[in-house]
Parts: sequence; C-alpha cells; structure tokens
Amino acid sequence: MRVAIAGAHGKIARRLTELLVAGGDSVVALIRNPDQADELRAPDVDPVVCDLEHATVEEVTEAVGGADAAVFAAGAGPGSSAERKLTMDRDGAIKLLDAGIAAGVPRFVIVSSIGAESPPDGDEVFSVYLRAKAAADAAVAGSDRDWTIVRPGALTDDPGSGRARIDSAPFRGRVARDDVAAVLAALLFDPRATGQTLYVNGGDTPIAEALDAVLP
Repeated sequence: MRVAIAGAHGKIARRLTELLVAGGDSVVALIRNPDQADELRAPDVDPVVCDLEHATVEEVTEAVGGADAAVFAAGAGPGSSAERKLTMDRDGAIKLLDAGIAAGVPRFVIVSSIGAESPPDGDEVFSVYLRAKAAADAAVAGSDRDWTIVRPGALTDDPGSGRARIDSAPFRGRVARDDVAAVLAALLFDPRATGQTLYVNGGDTPIAEALDAVLP
C-alpha cells in the first residue's frame, strides 16, 4: 500500500511511517517545511513539500496521486491561533479530503480529538479547535471514501505499550502517541474500520484485540 500522510514530520506521523515501511508499504510524506525533507527521506519514504494551508486542491491532488490511502495527521499545533485552527485543522483536512477524492484515493483516515463529538461554543482557542475538528470530521463522514475517524484523548510522549482501550463511544483518558500510530497502522488495512469513529486511549488490551472487540 502507498500511503500519503499529511503532517509527516509530526510525532504520530513519523512513528506511523516507520511502522508502514517496516511492513513493506511506502509513504508519501507531506510536509510544509522543505528543511524537513532530508530528515524524512528514506527507502520507501518520499517527502513532498505541500503546505495544506496555502496549496490549491489541484496541487494537493497532484501530491497524493497514486496513493491507496491518505492520513490527515497534521495540525496547527500547540500555541497556534484560533484562526490557524480553522485554516489547518478544518480547512487543511477538508482540502486533503477533496484532493483524495479528485485523485481517486479510496481510503481516508483522520486523526481527530475527543471532544469533537460535542464541541463547545465560545472564542477560546481550544473551543475553536474542537469545532474545527468537528467540521473536518463531518466532511469526512459525509464523503464517499472508505473513511475512519480516530479520536484520541490527551497525547503523551510516553513509550508505547502496544496496548489500548478503543471504543465507539466517547471516553476520556491519556494515550501515548506511539500507540495512536500503531492503531492507525492497523486500521489502514482493516476493512471493518470503514465508516467508523473510534475513541482511543491507554489501556491494558493488546491493540489487535481491542480492535477486534470494537469493530463489527
């Protein structure tokens, strides 16, 4: 499988890239900063400079052409403004989705957030962030792609355990970025995940078993 990953320099995306390549797949690593290209370039990893905030849908379509799946793992990041939550977490995700549709990429997975199921009102940056995520998720769920929405809880840099709690109903917790990446890697190849919104946090169940328990 050839997978286009937006936000490829991020911690979840880099770990996901490692897992995919180790499994024999290839990655189109979409990045905003060209200085990151050499750091990511490796066998079966093709860095492509593609700024989702400023690129046209046509440019993104060209970048993801030939991919079997697209993963939105990008974001405006901590400390960014409410405006950038909208232009990146909402509009950037929708632009990648539109490009995937135009390029005929069948599989689409988006990293969202707990709280996007009922985002709060207000002008606080985090409220805007959750509304941006909710809008992006709604666009994904309304598309004709083989989509999956993943909503982790609070992310940590703890070493991954290979275990998680995964549910289709919202619940709060903390989860290592390593384990989110492992869940994404498994979901990409699992047809049962199509049309599913999954909540992911740390837990005691091996990831494969946790997915078997929640997926129909």
